[in-house]
Amino acid sequence: MLVTKVETPRTYPEFAPEALYSKVKHAIPPFEWPIYAQDIDAIMKLKSSRNAVVLAHNYQTPEIFHCVADIVGDSLALAREAMNVDADVIVLAGVHFMAETAKLLNPSKTVLIPDRGAGCSLADSITPADVRLLRKTYPGVPIITYVNTSAAVKAESDICCTSGNAKKIVESLGVDRVIMIPDEYLAQNIAKETGVKIIAWHGHCEVHERFTAEEVRQLREDYPGIVVLAHPECPPEVVDASDYAGSTAGLLEYVSTKKPPRLVLLTECSMSDNVAVQYPDLEFIRPCNLCPHMKKITLGNIRHALENMRTEVTIDAAIADRARLSVERMLAVR
Repeated sequence: MLVTKVETPRTYPEFAPEALYSKVKHAIPPFEWPIYAQDIDAIMKLKSSRNAVVLAHNYQTPEIFHCVADIVGDSLALAREAMNVDADVIVLAGVHFMAETAKLLNPSKTVLIPDRGAGCSLADSITPADVRLLRKTYPGVPIITYVNTSAAVKAESDICCTSGNAKKIVESLGVDRVIMIPDEYLAQNIAKETGVKIIAWHGHCEVHERFTAEEVRQLREDYPGIVVLAHPECPPEVVDASDYAGSTAGLLEYVSTKKPPRLVLLTECSMSDNVAVQYPDLEFIRPCNLCPHMKKITLGNIRHALENMRTEVTIDAAIADRARLSVERMLAVR
């Protein structure tokens, strides 16, 4: 699992707007930067005074991802890395289930989400009652839950998985049949890689489900030699038409090691913006599917969260203990 620690200063005297802008100048027009710089300046001061860190998911915009984040990565990597930082406050620049996961693994720290309405179509597609019904319908069949779910759903599950370790988790259970929830496409894509029968739920990511195999065909026609990289939340026919499929961490690793001169990332569009900042010599083709929930997080509401210590993420203790067990079982699989 690839996680990147961003060399972002945590004390105001070290804040150097010119140096920060040099990192993102290919992604942010010069006329926009002064507006961002005001909030960045304030956030740097607040991080210092609150002893806070900002965790930013790969789908955050460049001014957040590259300029105020202390740690960036996928949802689980963020939560795990937060366990190792000397901070009292965690601001999660991502969606609500990510903030819950950070709280599960860092129960003694204050976890803030800048916009409580930053949800997720996958997390919203299944409830604890649905999981209980699945368990009743398929007695004895292990339930693997994607981390893109609420803590309450994790609490009803046997073990969690990420898009990067799902195959390993499925095979680790040593059974011939499992239930994998809630992403139907992830379950179908993983089923092709294992000899295990996977019973899927009907949840989909509203970003990744919009990609089509016809779009891949058109990309190859329009951009000869393009390398197509897909997230496994995409439909199976899209994954089959791609050159590589992997988690956000897997996609990053592929780009960093292979460095294809012309490529497309079939995932949330801000990830291309952020990776392009790191690899300006590569040509990124951007079929831009935005996550409306991720885009609810802004520099302005990160600043507001730190100024007012809002909105704090809390989890009922009974739910947290059971949900944490599902996550810890996953972490124990090597």
